[in-house]
Amino acid sequence: MRSQRQSAETRPRWPIRSGQTTPRSAEFHSAVSQVFNLHSAAHLPPRAIHARLYTKTTFALISLLLFSALFLFTACDRHPAASTEETLYTCGMHPQVIQSKPGNCPICGMKLTPIRKQPSIASSSNAIAGATMDSSVITLDSATVQNMGLLTGIISRGPLHRTVRTVGTVDFDEASLAEVTTKFKGWIEKLYVDYTGQQVHRGEPLFEVYSPELYSAETEYVLAMNETVAPGGIGADLIRKSALDKLRYFDISEQQIAELEKTRQVKKTLQVIAPRDGIVVEKTVVEGQMVDAGIRLYRLADLGTVWVQSQVYEQDLPFVSLGQEATVSLSYLPDRKFRGRVTFLYPTVDDKTRTARVRMEFHNPGFFLKPGMFATVELSAELSSSALLVPDSAVLRSGEKNLVFIARDGGQFEPRSVTIGARGEDNSYEVLTGLNEGEKVVTSGQFLLDSESQLREAIQKMRKPGEMEKAASSAHELPRAVPSAPGTNVPLDTKIKYICPMPEHVAIEYESSGKCPLCGMTLVPVSASALHKIQPGGQVLYYTCPMPEHSDVRSDKPGKCPKCGMTLIPVMSSPPLAHHVSEHAPPPPSPDLPALFTCPMSSHADVVSDKPGKCPKCDMDLVPTSSVPHGKTAEERWRKQHAGTMHN
Repeated sequence: MRSQRQSAETRPRWPIRSGQTTPRSAEFHSAVSQVFNLHSAAHLPPRAIHARLYTKTTFALISLLLFSALFLFTACDRHPAASTEETLYTCGMHPQVIQSKPGNCPICGMKLTPIRKQPSIASSSNAIAGATMDSSVITLDSATVQNMGLLTGIISRGPLHRTVRTVGTVDFDEASLAEVTTKFKGWIEKLYVDYTGQQVHRGEPLFEVYSPELYSAETEYVLAMNETVAPGGIGADLIRKSALDKLRYFDISEQQIAELEKTRQVKKTLQVIAPRDGIVVEKTVVEGQMVDAGIRLYRLADLGTVWVQSQVYEQDLPFVSLGQEATVSLSYLPDRKFRGRVTFLYPTVDDKTRTARVRMEFHNPGFFLKPGMFATVELSAELSSSALLVPDSAVLRSGEKNLVFIARDGGQFEPRSVTIGARGEDNSYEVLTGLNEGEKVVTSGQFLLDSESQLREAIQKMRKPGEMEKAASSAHELPRAVPSAPGTNVPLDTKIKYICPMPEHVAIEYESSGKCPLCGMTLVPVSASALHKIQPGGQVLYYTCPMPEHSDVRSDKPGKCPKCGMTLIPVMSSPPLAHHVSEHAPPPPSPDLPALFTCPMSSHADVVSDKPGKCPKCDMDLVPTSSVPHGKTAEERWRKQHAGTMHN
């Protein structure tokens, strides 16, 4: 019985969890074992036994309380951040407003709504550390992506077309207009073409006119022909030639002169014929009317070819060129279109409408295009045969930059700044920099992503302002690469420009590579330092390579770099001053002006030398030009004398 009691008393009475090997639990277990380690109580008296039992019960209760406190302390030690969380509040209309307590939006007054609970100590530091590495990437789960309605598209290459639509007015072809007038005074005896709109052909009679001047010229020619010619005399030939020239100067046709030579009879009236085919668009004469020389009687127009005059806004002028195909449609003939060409671009822009006139030429079979009509004009142009295209709906414009969101695997979205070019016909833009072919961009719902991006940025700045500003500054310090022209090795530069290697065309800078629209030469990429050496309007000093490491290449003529094969660019001096600059204006400083000496006498300021010596006029010692008031005059004389050798 005693051994059974001892074995029962020596067993641990409280269960000990596995893994609790802390010093506190070991001490507690030892104390409990000592308390409950009862020795033989059979020889003790009953009162002592009751005292021993009372002591055991008391220690058991104390041990239970100690064990409960130790368990709670251990649990709190394991999860210190579970009970300390904070809630942030934001405005549904202005997500940039973030506060740590509820209230109203300071912008619109709406009630702030809680965002979500964020860990504030250990977990928040880990989250901010991850956001610092790539704070621009947004990660969303599939359910959120579906609820936001995000749609994506693929960046691809293709032709870039642009169509300019405008309104035009049908007009006469000015080259086909003709006016009928007389070079003599007379009276209309008979009209053959007596109404406006009548069609006439070349050589057909328009009217008959009687003129005393014309009658006298015909009589003179007939008398000259009837007069016999004496042997060896030339007087009759001169008279005949003079009379014939007078008839021709009166615009009498060769057929009428031949008939007069044949009949040798002068008629009272003479027919005036049509000078060309056309429609009578203006008639100002009636029978019996007296007409004076130079008065317009008829106006003829050939409607087989017509012009269409239209107005094009100045921002659309780069998409219009000579010889470009144009299409015209009429409201009363919706089933057909007329094709023509751009024949002239007027060199001025209307300062009120900000438009430029464009003239197009169309063939007009059937005379469907009538002068005075309004027509819808479409000018189609292919800006590029292979351009990198991004949908219009994928670009967010903030005024300062253009932003798109790149969709990655795993629900990640990266905002990226891009440079876009011309807009295409199918609501797409040409991408100059920022995107690559095959990348996936968000085309719908990116406004929600933009709000989420701004919201996360604001939260991160509230959590760790110092770390986020440091990360932002380090991100801004990274240079952004600008792609160079295909097939070149130009180093990456944030200020790469493209220019034409022709000295006459270097005044125009281009943002992307291509061909010069003036001469068709390939544009050359240049850095800001190389561009500074090119002064439009200045004299060409030499040609050099646009590569900085090949700046030692110099040539007197344009050509290719012998090291890399790139087209050489001109290095030009500063252009001369304008003619209206005052004569008293100080001359521009010379870069290689040596130390000069002049005579101390102001009347001998024309004496200047680059070496000390004696004045040839007064034999005084020459002094530095900087030490006398007339030194500037002497330096200017030196510049004029050595103008040709200053740059060498």
